[in-house]
Order: sequence, then structure tokens, then C-alpha cells
Amino acid sequence: MAHWFHRNPLKATAPVSFNFYGVAASPAANKICNDLRATRARLLELFTDVTCNPEMMKKATDTYFSLLQGFIVSLDGTTQENKMRFIQNFKWTDTLLGNVASAQQDAVFELAAMAFNVAVWYTKFASRLAGKENITEDEAKEVHKSLKIAAGIFKYLKEAQVPRFITPVEKGRDLEARVMDTYTIQSQAEAQEVTIARAIELKHNASLIAALAFETANFYQRADHTLNSLDPDYSSKWRKYLQLKQMFYIAYAYCYHGQTLLASDKCGEAIRSLQEAEKCYSRAEVLCKEYRQTKGPGSTAKPSEQLFFLKLGSLIKNTLEKCQRENGFIYFHKIPPEAPQLELKASYGLAEPVPFELPALSEQCTPEVYATFDLTKGAKDDKAKPKQEEEVKPVKEPDLKPQKDTGCTLS
Repeated sequence: MAHWFHRNPLKATAPVSFNFYGVAASPAANKICNDLRATRARLLELFTDVTCNPEMMKKATDTYFSLLQGFIVSLDGTTQENKMRFIQNFKWTDTLLGNVASAQQDAVFELAAMAFNVAVWYTKFASRLAGKENITEDEAKEVHKSLKIAAGIFKYLKEAQVPRFITPVEKGRDLEARVMDTYTIQSQAEAQEVTIARAIELKHNASLIAALAFETANFYQRADHTLNSLDPDYSSKWRKYLQLKQMFYIAYAYCYHGQTLLASDKCGEAIRSLQEAEKCYSRAEVLCKEYRQTKGPGSTAKPSEQLFFLKLGSLIKNTLEKCQRENGFIYFHKIPPEAPQLELKASYGLAEPVPFELPALSEQCTPEVYATFDLTKGAKDDKAKPKQEEEVKPVKEPDLKPQKDTGCTLS
């Protein structure tokens, strides 16, 4: 399953020193600043470390966020903003907009941007693991869980952190509602793909597979429609991926719905359903070609070259031929002019985001230590506030060679 998922690039960020000379007026306050710098740098390193696993990522994320919250939550017993929230400037690029960064002097912006990158990492980890040769059942579960964790982080940021921003998010930026909704829905849809592959391998009921495929196609359609008002220059490629996945799973739904109809002795309707599956599959093949030819950010997936994709084409062809033979010998049913309306609801297997929770505040961040940060002394780290747009060096992501494709078969 290498090259099955489209992935946009990681966000890049400018280094942050947390050097508040004069402001951090005690050894404990200085230690918090030094630890913030070190834990931030460590977390950024892990984003491109191919040996990093979810346990390592969670530990590094929790360590940094537990300290960063000391600059966000109220520590003086009042309802006023934390006095350290707006002391440091943070610069981040966006996954769709190249190397031009946006900057905000706000620790909440830093929390949201970093957490967003953590979520993107989980999607990339899932994609990399899914691309392994002879993936095990436990690894497939890890792929499924990672995608649901990513969805939960995106959802949490949109609902809990971005509304706290002082400066509104610009159109097309990662933390804008439409972009976050798309990432959330795509992560859920891809988690359901793992469920579908598992259901097919275990030869579950055709009606369940059809319903899961139909629900997954609807997820991809929602994600595509969410992006339709963004600039095509940076959203077209991503949208083509979402469209081809929608069409692919609609073809799956019609194919397995056709099997369900045949099992119910509705051979004419089964043939019409499979004809529609054939039509949707052909459209998915065209969209795969258009996707490869469309320019835009992110890695280019190659779904039409995958066994999982090719097997569906063979399954549709063979099942349709079987239905036609049965109809010629046994049923003699008329074939309806219109394809059956898919009104399928999956009772099992739907992927829900894993709720995200921030770690507890670091034990270092006490009211006593907080009181030793004195904003009346010294200067802020960034005396001259940088321009809103500034080049930030892109993240050099590891180039992973695809392994032998086993067609999403678990070993």
C-alpha cells in the first residue's frame, strides 16, 4: 500500500530561543525557558526521524506542551490572561502555502501550530506503516489508531484553541476552519479504508462492506466540498485525490451492493449495480491520471498502480459476468435503466476521532516561579517584530522507497 495516501508537507518553523534576559528573574524561571527551548527542538527533530513511533511522539509532545501551558493558563489565581502568553513571537509555514510563514506573538498560536504538525506526523506515520511489505494485524491496528488520533487533534484545535486567537486566521492557512475540517474528515475516511480492507480479507457480509464503502465515499465527498472555495492553485491537487478516492469507494459500494442483490435473487438490479460500479471505477482511473498531472503541494500518491485498486477492477468484471450468466440461465430479469439508489448505513466499523487532551501543567510551572517572571525588566526576545511574511526553511522530510505491494493483505 505504498503511495496509496496523499500527504501534504509538514509545517516548518523558525527557531525559538526563549531567551528572556532580565524577565526570567530566578534560576527556576530560567530553567523553564531552557527546557522549553530544548523540548521544542527535540519535538521538531522527531517529525523527520523515521525511527520515531507514536509512544516517542506522545512523550515528546506532552513534555513540551506541559511546559508551554505555563505561558498560557492562568497561574496567579485570577481570570486574566497569563502575562507570558504574548511575550514570544512564533513563525510557522502552512502545509499548502509554501515557505512563506505567518507570525503571531502568542503562545496559543504556537500550541495550535505545533499540535497541527503532530497530527500531520500521525498521518504520515500511518502512511509509512501501511506501505510496509507484509503488514501484520497489529500494525494495521496501529495505522487505524494513528489516523483516528490525527483526526482527534485536528478537531480539538478547531473547537478549543483556534477560537482563542487574538489575530484571525487568514484564508488558506492550516488553522482555518475549512482546511482543518478537510484534514479531520480525510483522516477519518482513511481510517475507514483500513476497516474495509480488513472486512474484505475476512470475507465479511457484502452488505456491511458496501455500507462501509458508501460511508467512506461520502466522507471523501464532504472533504472535497469543504475545499471547493479555496484557491485552486494550492488546493486542486489535494481535491483530485479526494475525488478519486470518493469515486473508488462508490465503485466498491456498487460492486458489493450488487453481490447483496444477487444473493437476494434480484439479478437484474445486481447487473445494473455492477454496471454502475464499472462506470465509477473507470471514472476513478481517469481521476488518478488527472491527479498525477495536477501540480500542487504534497507527495503524489499512485493509487491506480496498487493491487488494492487493481483487484477491484477484476472483482467488478468477474462479478458482472457471473450475474449476466446467471440471468441468462436462471432469472431472465430485465435490467433497470437507472442505477439503484445507495441508501446504505454502516452499523459497525465507522471511525470516530480519538479525543485529544492536553497534558497536565508541568510541576515546574508553579505560581511562585511564575511570580519571578518580571515583564517590567529587560527586553523581549524579539525586539524588532518581524514582518508578517518571512521565509522559513522547509522541513527536509525523509525519502522513503516503496516496498513490495501486497494489496493490503495482512500477514
